[in-house]
Amino acid sequence: MVPHLATALNGPLLDFEKKILEATPSIERWFRLEWQEHTPPFYCSVDMRNSGFKLAPVDTNLFPGGFNHLGSEMLPLAVQASMAAIEKYCPDARNLLLIPEDRPCNGSYWQNIARQMQIYRQTGLNVRLGNLDESCTQNKTIALPEGGELVLEPLQRSANGRRLGLKNFDPCTILLNNDLSTRIPAILENIHEQTLLPPLHAGWAMRRKTNHFSSYDEVVKKFAKMVDIDPWLINPFFAKCGDVDFEAGTGLDGLMATVDTILAKIKKKYKEYGIKDKPFVIVKADAGTCGMGIMTVRDSREVRDLNSKQRNKMTVVKDGREVHDYIVQEGVYTFEQIDESVAEPVVYMIDRYVVGGFYRVHQDRGIDENLNAPGMEFVPLAFAQQHAVPDMRAKPGTAAPNRFYMYGVVARLALLAAALELEKTDPNPEIY
Repeated sequence: MVPHLATALNGPLLDFEKKILEATPSIERWFRLEWQEHTPPFYCSVDMRNSGFKLAPVDTNLFPGGFNHLGSEMLPLAVQASMAAIEKYCPDARNLLLIPEDRPCNGSYWQNIARQMQIYRQTGLNVRLGNLDESCTQNKTIALPEGGELVLEPLQRSANGRRLGLKNFDPCTILLNNDLSTRIPAILENIHEQTLLPPLHAGWAMRRKTNHFSSYDEVVKKFAKMVDIDPWLINPFFAKCGDVDFEAGTGLDGLMATVDTILAKIKKKYKEYGIKDKPFVIVKADAGTCGMGIMTVRDSREVRDLNSKQRNKMTVVKDGREVHDYIVQEGVYTFEQIDESVAEPVVYMIDRYVVGGFYRVHQDRGIDENLNAPGMEFVPLAFAQQHAVPDMRAKPGTAAPNRFYMYGVVARLALLAAALELEKTDPNPEIY
C-alpha cells in the first residue's frame, strides 16, 4: 500500500527524485565503497518524514523493535541480510543469545521478539532469550497475544568471567534488543571472547542524537555533492541545548535562543524555495525517548509557557530518567496520509540492506506532530516486492517504486551516519 500525498511532490523534491534515479549506478557504487571503509550496525530503523518538498530522517534507532509490523513477504530479505551480518562476526556461529527489553505487558513488543527469533533461526542459529533482570534467577514465561510463548532465562557469566550465556548455552554472538536507556548493566561489561551487537556505547546511556546528526551532516554533504542537490532537501537543521531544567525553569533562555536560531534558518530556506508553510521545530531529549520528552514548537515563547504537566513530560522520560540535554531539530511536515490519517515511513535495515518497513499512522495527530505515541497503527511497506525496483520511465512524483527507492537511499545515508557515529564515539577505538 502506498498512501497519497496531501501535497504532491513539488519543485525541489521532484528534481531530487529525477537526479537520484539518473545517478542510481553511481549511488549504489558509492554505498558499496563506503561499506568497505565502515561497518554498518547489525540492524537499524529510521523514522522519516516526507513533506512533498523535503524528505528527511528525524530519528535513527539502533535497537529496533517493530519487526512484527513488517510484511511476511519481506522475511526472505531479512533472513539473507541476517546471514550476511552474522558471517562478518562469527562465520561458524551456531548459537545466538538475544537480550530483549523488560516490557512484561507489551504484547506487540514480544511479537517483535518472536519475529526476530524466526528470522535468525532461519539463518541456521539456535536462538534463546536472556533476561537482563539480574534479580531474576528462574525462567520467565511471556505469553504472546496471538498464541505461543517465549521463555526468558537468567544470564550467566562463564567460570573465567570472560563470556556470557545461559545454562547449557554458550553463544558466539550476543544481540541486544534493549536500548540501555538508564545504565549499562555490569553483567554486560568486560565480555572479551564474544561479539556484543550493537556495542554498549550504542545504548542511550551513552549515545546522543546530536552526535548522530553531526555524522549525518558529514555523510549528506558528500552525497549531495555527488548527486548535485541542496543537502537541506534531505537534512534537518539541528542544534544541541544543555543544562535545561523545565521544572526549575533554568536554562530556558538558552533553549529559546536556540529555537529562534533554528526557526530563522528554516524561514530562510522556505523563502528560497517559495514554501508557504509555517516553520516549526521539534524539541526532544538528546538521548532516546520512545516517543517521550518531545514537543512541537512554532514560537520560542511556547517553551516558557508550558503548564506543570507539560513540563513534567519534558523532564522525565523512559524508565523515569531525568532529562537536561535536548536537541532542537527542524520540524519536517508529513503530508502522507492513509485513510485520511497522518502517516510517516519507517525503514528497516539489517547490515547494509534495506529489508522492509512500515508506515506509522496516527488518526489523532497532525502533520507537524510526533506520531510515535499511543494510538499509532502500522501499515507494511512493500520493499520486498518487485515494486521496490525503480521505474526509470515514470514521470517524477508519480511512481510508488521510485518513492520507495528514495526512502531506501535516504535511510541508508542515516545507516552510514550511524556507522560513523559509532566509530567516533567508541571508548575503545583500537579494538573497534
